Amino acid sequence: MTAITKKVAWWVFALLAIGVGCYPALYFFAPGDFGVLQSKPAHLLADPVWYAAFYTHILLGGVALLIGWIQFDRDLQKRRPKLHKRIGMGYVTAVFFSSLAGIYIGFFATGGLVSASGFVSLGVVWLGTTMVGWYTAKKHRYDVHEDWMTFSYAATFAAVTLRIWLPILIVLHQGQFLPAYLIVAWLCWVPNMLVAFWLVRRRRKALLQVTLRR
Repeated sequence: MTAITKKVAWWVFALLAIGVGCYPALYFFAPGDFGVLQSKPAHLLADPVWYAAFYTHILLGGVALLIGWIQFDRDLQKRRPKLHKRIGMGYVTAVFFSSLAGIYIGFFATGGLVSASGFVSLGVVWLGTTMVGWYTAKKHRYDVHEDWMTFSYAATFAAVTLRIWLPILIVLHQGQFLPAYLIVAWLCWVPNMLVAFWLVRRRRKALLQVTLRR
C-alpha cells in the first residue's frame, strides 16, 4: 500500500466515523419516530427504561465513534500522550455505558432470537475488549493495549458498517427489511473483528521483524 493510498484510506475511515458519529443527533430533530424507532412496537416505545437505554446507547456510542479514531494517530500518541490518555478515558467511559445499554436493548431487537443474539454478542465483545484494553494501559502494557483497543474500535465501527450493509441487504432481499436486519445483526461486526485480527497480526509481525534486526 502506497503512502497516498494509506492517506486516502485514513481520511475515508475518519470521515465515516465522524459522519456516523454525528448521526444520533438526527433523532432529536427528525419529526416523529425516526430510523430504527419506526420498527419498534408501541409498548416498547412507551417503556421509559428501554427509551433511556436506547438514547444512552446511540448518543454515547456516537461519542465513542467520534473520538475513538483519533487515538490511532501516531503523532498524537507520541507528541501529546496526556491528550491521548484523556481522549482514551472519554472513549472508555462512553463505551462502558453505551455497551451496557446496547446489551439491554439488544434483547428487544427486531427479528427475535437471531438479531437479538447478534447485537447482544456485539455488546459483550465491545465491552470486554474495551475493558481489557483499559486494564492493559493501566498496567503499562502498551503494545497489548493497542491490540485490544484495535478490537474495541472494530466493534465501535459496527455502527458504520451496519449502515453500509443494511441498505445493500435490503436491496438484495427485494426491499424486505426483516431478513436484511437478521443478517446485519452479525454482518455489521463479525467481519470487523476479522479485519482487526489481521491488523493486529500484521503489526505484531512488523514489531517482531524490528526486534530481530536489532
